[in-house]
This record gives sequence, structure tokens and C-alpha cells, in this order.
Amino acid sequence: MTTESLPVRTDASAGSSSKKTVARGGLRMLGQRAGRQHHAGPLAYVLLAITAIVSIFPLYWTMVAASTDNTRVSQTPPPFLPGPNLFSNLARAWDEAAMGKAMINSLIVAGVIALSTVMFATLAGFAFAKLRFKGRNVLLMLVIGTMMVPPQLGVVPLFMMMSELGWSQELPAVIFPTLVSAVGVFFMRQYLSEALPDELVEAARVDGAHSLRIFWSIVLPVARPAMAVLFMITFVHAWNDFFWPFVVLDMTNPTVPVALTQLSAGYVRDQSLIMAGALLGTLPLLAMFVVFGRQIVSGIMAGAVKG
Repeated sequence: MTTESLPVRTDASAGSSSKKTVARGGLRMLGQRAGRQHHAGPLAYVLLAITAIVSIFPLYWTMVAASTDNTRVSQTPPPFLPGPNLFSNLARAWDEAAMGKAMINSLIVAGVIALSTVMFATLAGFAFAKLRFKGRNVLLMLVIGTMMVPPQLGVVPLFMMMSELGWSQELPAVIFPTLVSAVGVFFMRQYLSEALPDELVEAARVDGAHSLRIFWSIVLPVARPAMAVLFMITFVHAWNDFFWPFVVLDMTNPTVPVALTQLSAGYVRDQSLIMAGALLGTLPLLAMFVVFGRQIVSGIMAGAVKG
């Protein structure tokens, strides 16, 4: 065999081969890092434990105060272990504050407000995010501008309006003024601007789908995680709202925050009884989070992953 027949490896081919080898090695290392599980260190567990304790302590203290008597709660230092009077105090608070009717009213008010806010905010958010029409930016700025107006400024005209409609002391007076919120519209608009591709909407347009069909078949599945979060936030806010229901309702038809004011109406406030009522008013929210919390968190994570 002559030397002319031997393959000659040039510098260019050698350099290309070395680059490919380095690239393959880098990809292999990236794949190993991507498949590696990350374990939290001791500091992370300590911080999580402290955060959990700080978050749970107010609820725990409410239960402790609700399970003792007024004298024991007022002592120094206060008790840090539950007492024997929890169920008796809960029964007293239930009877004295008419909590049964108040919880039904709060469930109706919070449920209707949350559902209407989610639906109207999603519709408006889709319009502001993906539809093109004249005055869109001006209308959006007006909606955002309403967030800067204190709600107390509109109490007098709003109360006069409810009285003219004959809704004073009735639940519709609490529901209708808050059927949609500017915060919900802005939240859904921001979410749909990022999560809903313009190409998907345009493809539906090409197929002949009108706006309501696009909203029902495309927007709602995409917006489901944000709708779940908005529903829970709105429900909790409506359940805990005190100022406007206290103005427009009376003690014969109260919501839970309004009913709790009856427990502190005496000359000497029974702190254990007030805490028992507060615990009763908190239990439905805790139950809702236990039932739907995993779905909401999984929905948030699903909406955060984009492929």
C-alpha cells in the first residue's frame, strides 16, 4: 500500500470532529443536570417551618381563645393550650349571632359575586387582550382608573340607588354593586395576553368561528387556571367584606361579618365568645381551600408551563 492511498486527515476535519465531540459532551452534561433531582437543604426546611408556624399561629390562637373563658383569655401570660369550653362557646356564638342564616346569606352573596366576577372579568379580559376595536386602550385605562377611587366615596349615592330600587336590607343590594371588579378584569387581561397565542385566535377566525365561539371553545380552557385563582380570591374577599354589608343590611338579614358584631355589642366584651364566632366564620373558607386547594395549585402550575 502506497502512502498516496492512505487517508489524510486535514486540520479542518480534525477541528470539526473535536467541536462535535465537545458539543456532544456538553449536551450529555446538560441532560444529566436536567434529569437530576434537586434536594432542599436544611436551611430551606427551617425557613419553611418558620413560615408555616407564623401562618398557622393566628388560627391556632383563635381556637385557643375560643376554647377558654373570658377571664382566662385576659390573663397575663395568656393561655397557649386549648381549654375545655370550645364546643360550648361555639354553640353560644351560633345561637347569639344567628350564624346559620348568616352563613347561608354569605354563601349566596360570595358565590354569586365570585361566579359573576369570573365570567365577566374573563369576557372583558379576552376583549382587551385579543380583540381589536376603537377606544380599547382608553377603556382599559378607565377600568384601571376605577381601582384608584376609594369605595367609601360612593357609599352615599350607592345607598340612595339601592333604596330607590327597593333593595335596602336585602341581599341584592350587596350582590349587584360588585358583580365585576376592575382588579379581576385587569388580572384576566394580563393572563390571557401571555397564555393565549394570537395565532390560535386567528386560526379560529379563519375556520369561521365568531367571538363567542372562540371564547367558549378556546379562551375558557386556556383561562381555567386563572379563573380558579380569581374565583377563590373573590369568594374570600366577598365572604370577609364588612363595610358595605354593614351599611346596607340589618341584623335580621346579616352576612357573617355583620352577624359577628352582635357578639361584641354588650357592655363587657366576651373575647372568647367573639373568637368562637370568628372561628365559625372561618371554617367554611378552610373547608373550601381543603377541597379545592389542590386543583387550584395544580391549575396554576399547569398554566405556568408553556411548551
